[in-house]
Amino acid sequence: MSTNVKQKLGFGLGAVGKDMVYALVSGFILYYYNDVLGISGTFTGIMMMAARVFDAFNDPLMGVVVEKTNTRMGKFRPWILTGTLINALILYGMFAMPASLSGTPMLIYATCAYVLWGVSYTLMDIPFWSMIPAITKAGRDRENLSVIGRTCAAVGYAVPTVLTMLLVVRLGGNEREGFSIFAAYIAVFFVVAELLCVFLIQEKKAEHSKSPSVRDMFSALIHNDQAMVVVVGIIVFNASLYLTTQLAVYFFKYDIGNSDLFSLFGTVGGVGQILSMASLPILRRRWGSKQILTGALSITILGYLLLFALSMAGIHSVPALAASAFIIYIGFGLATVLTTVFLADTVDYGELKTGRRSESVIFSMQTFVVKLASAISVLIAGVGIDMIGLNEELPVQSAQTLMGLRLLMVALPVAGLVFSIVYFIRKYRLTEEENARIAQALRERKGNEI
Repeated sequence: MSTNVKQKLGFGLGAVGKDMVYALVSGFILYYYNDVLGISGTFTGIMMMAARVFDAFNDPLMGVVVEKTNTRMGKFRPWILTGTLINALILYGMFAMPASLSGTPMLIYATCAYVLWGVSYTLMDIPFWSMIPAITKAGRDRENLSVIGRTCAAVGYAVPTVLTMLLVVRLGGNEREGFSIFAAYIAVFFVVAELLCVFLIQEKKAEHSKSPSVRDMFSALIHNDQAMVVVVGIIVFNASLYLTTQLAVYFFKYDIGNSDLFSLFGTVGGVGQILSMASLPILRRRWGSKQILTGALSITILGYLLLFALSMAGIHSVPALAASAFIIYIGFGLATVLTTVFLADTVDYGELKTGRRSESVIFSMQTFVVKLASAISVLIAGVGIDMIGLNEELPVQSAQTLMGLRLLMVALPVAGLVFSIVYFIRKYRLTEEENARIAQALRERKGNEI
């Protein structure tokens, strides 16, 4: 089936709302726990990594649950609705920790809130992205919906990135109160956006067939080698950029000396990301997907090198910093859309190879690995800021601390991106020609089964 304008609008609105929530948590939870509440960065990093280990079991199981769902609303929309309502409440609670808590009770509250947020976000995120291969045809229709989803997600991601540090100091009497108010606004918008998404998207009627077992579904996933390639790639290059996002708050506050410039960095980067995502259909007229991905990640590396050179030279020029942000994020934007398309294509590949489509199981891996990438970045950032001796109580950090901050922000991400380029070139085989061959083989198989 092909998607119509109403479905595309609903999918885009849903992407904006859900990624506003994700951006607030992934981009600012370390700062909120560490700088605002005074919780150790090392504790936060380890706690978040432990939560992601839990998700290693929870996310694929959720994919199985969605795959087995069959209601009048379909199998995706009931979970989007349920997960959104629960996650919105937990989001507010996470950023509205009672002032009376301190010590061990504070750590328990922070841990429970974060774990519950991750679980409830899974409820709606896995079925949301799983709809792509289910409501589109392979090829241009699927690519267009992926572009719409990822572009709108970038818009949603940019909003907290741009506004959080500007508003939390102005909404309340202090940053702690400001975070709780801002989280409440985000939660309300999130609920409205997902309600519109559920209302506007119509799922095709599920085919009645024997329900696969949990073992069958996991077997289909494990034997889908191309899905595993995409999963590894998503982990590495997302963790690379998320590490910069986690540390950029500290970079602009202590190295540049102006935390408001973080919003400028996010604004310009967000514009670059959105423009690059929207340009993918144009680029695809001339280049193949692997060529575009290689070029995109290479561009991001150049942006990182420019940012590092500026910081080392002590150049705090706003246009120069904005240029580095733009370059970094245009590459990341293209890579994000492409890996979503790649993952959707592995659904068809898996069906041809194993006889199971298992959209939700495969896309549960995307949800898991994106959260895992975020957790890895927080772990490295949390432990890293403690190791380099960053002290939030000091307005000026030592030269050694600032050098350590720059290396964490730039050197590690560059290494991760180089690995991603080499890995995709060597391992990913689903070219445009191969996808066309797979689509034809599936049509012939279904025709023979009739």
